[in-house]
Amino acid sequence: MSHDQEVIPESTAARVALWRALHVQIDPPPHVFEDQIGIALLAPGAEWRDRQDMDPQFTRPFRASIVARARFVEDWVVEQMDKGIGQYVILGAGLDSFVQRRPEIASRLQVFEIDRPGPQAWKRRRLVELGFGIPRNLHFVPVDFEAGVSWWDELVACGFDIGKPAMIASAGVSMYLAKDANATMLDRIASLAPGSAFAMTFLLPLERSSPADRAGLKQADKGARASGTPFISFFTPAEILALARNAGFKEIRHVPATDLAQRYFADRTDGLRPPSNGEEFLLATT
Repeated sequence: MSHDQEVIPESTAARVALWRALHVQIDPPPHVFEDQIGIALLAPGAEWRDRQDMDPQFTRPFRASIVARARFVEDWVVEQMDKGIGQYVILGAGLDSFVQRRPEIASRLQVFEIDRPGPQAWKRRRLVELGFGIPRNLHFVPVDFEAGVSWWDELVACGFDIGKPAMIASAGVSMYLAKDANATMLDRIASLAPGSAFAMTFLLPLERSSPADRAGLKQADKGARASGTPFISFFTPAEILALARNAGFKEIRHVPATDLAQRYFADRTDGLRPPSNGEEFLLATT
């Protein structure tokens, strides 16, 4: 793919990477999650901190939510590896930097990053330019979702072994997909080899959020619409658990945002905490 066919990362992926960097740069240690590679890939101008969506005070709960979900997923990956799972699929990978930040762990896995072809080609080039290279265990899986291409078929074509268990992470994806598309995704993942594990985040309906967080969440929803990537799907915990149950998963569990706050922010004195009712997790195994 030539440079003129490349597409810079979507605004949502870029914002996540910048919020992760902002956490390290302005929040006091200990940091919940340390990622400066995403911002290195983006190489924004010196004025990036002046962006409206980088306001330290307003973005604080969302910044906390982003680093909490990233930390939770990577803690979960290590847990699944200890059970012997050797394949890791990242849906909507964006500027994820797991392979570059955690080489001692990632080197023991076959990692498959699924994303749109244009942004993925850009990311591949930037990794080479920054000297990270593309290790043999990192597989880029370009999928043009709009064209109806099956991410499953592309995944298998890139070397994914359907006979072996895998872990699949979908963070910050479900809200941009229609509910039937989410159901189809769950059905497909539930058919993975026995012992596979799935972690996905979902957004609670805005009316379920606490009054203190609702204004900010509504602003985030408005911003997502303005950037051309509106939030389409919201789920109550009962709805997402029912979808997973109907898909055929053996074990399912809901992890509320309050659990993440307790796990990663309980000892903080700076007030950094994710919204109490925002993005939450579904964990499921086949």
